[in-house]
Amino acid sequence: MKTLYVAPWRRRVVLTSLLGVVASASAADSRQHINASGYDIYYGLVPAQVATQHPQSHEERTMHGGRLPARDGYHLLIALFDSGGARVTQAEIRATVAELGMAGTSKVLEPMQIDGTTSFGGYFVLSGEGPYRIDVQARVPDRAAPVEAVFEFKRR
Repeated sequence: MKTLYVAPWRRRVVLTSLLGVVASASAADSRQHINASGYDIYYGLVPAQVATQHPQSHEERTMHGGRLPARDGYHLLIALFDSGGARVTQAEIRATVAELGMAGTSKVLEPMQIDGTTSFGGYFVLSGEGPYRIDVQARVPDRAAPVEAVFEFKRR
């Protein structure tokens, strides 16, 4: 697992954005949070172009294989918490992102550590207007059945 360096000003922007996502996700009707099988699953999608703003040598340019989607790329981020509220750091998380009615793309998300917190992420191309279906399957150690969630995302 790579530890990413994030410039202090970018860290504040990212953390403020993520805090906003988590705060809004705590609402009962949030579309970025699902409680499934006693686990809380949160997702976020950020345009992949954000990573292209870093210098070529920056670690974020090499995460997830180092190949950013050329056009309409998005970075999917999944955070997983157990029933006690502890962040799950050891899991295999697979996500399938598909425009409704289409087959979509399925990937195992990579663990990422930013500022001491572990999340899971990967790049996906979202070229149509959507809506998109995001299927998440998390295999957690010592749990027989995967934790599953389905989210919907619309490009604006």
